[in-house]
Amino acid sequence: MRLPGWGRSGPDDTAPPEVLAVLAESVGPDRVLASARSDQTWLLATTHRFAAVFADGTVRWLRPWHEVDAASWGRESETLTVTFVDGGRPTMLPMASARTFLMTLRERVQASVVASVDLPLEGARKARAVIRQNLATGELIEHLVLGRGTRPSESIDAAAAIAFAELRDDTGLPPR
Repeated sequence: MRLPGWGRSGPDDTAPPEVLAVLAESVGPDRVLASARSDQTWLLATTHRFAAVFADGTVRWLRPWHEVDAASWGRESETLTVTFVDGGRPTMLPMASARTFLMTLRERVQASVVASVDLPLEGARKARAVIRQNLATGELIEHLVLGRGTRPSESIDAAAAIAFAELRDDTGLPPR
């Protein structure tokens, strides 16, 4: 495991050895591609995972890329907002511009998406059917991602079943 990255982060963006040591214990054969600091939290983009580790070495989260739904950085607010596919509240982290980290974050999230389609729902409800790849194993995983304020329902389940059947056909996966 090559912990300090491979030249993509500047000297102020390299996580301290105690943070990298905790990550090394947790992730196994993986490589840190970029890191950035958010207050007392280090954000680490590895080949297969996205981690947030407090400066004392406590892991805040360690998630495979296929579980990261989206991330956006607000230039004026200097805030990184991260949402995960489990539908929990977005995580907001203060962070000054870290261009390399943000580019790496975007690339890794996009690399995990194989196919995606918005579901045709009535009203303001939003949902997406997504097939994502576990970048560590190559396994393809289906995710139904509900928009903010959208609650599960039988109509969403029915629309998702049709969408996943089409996505499975499009990607060469066997039907369920």
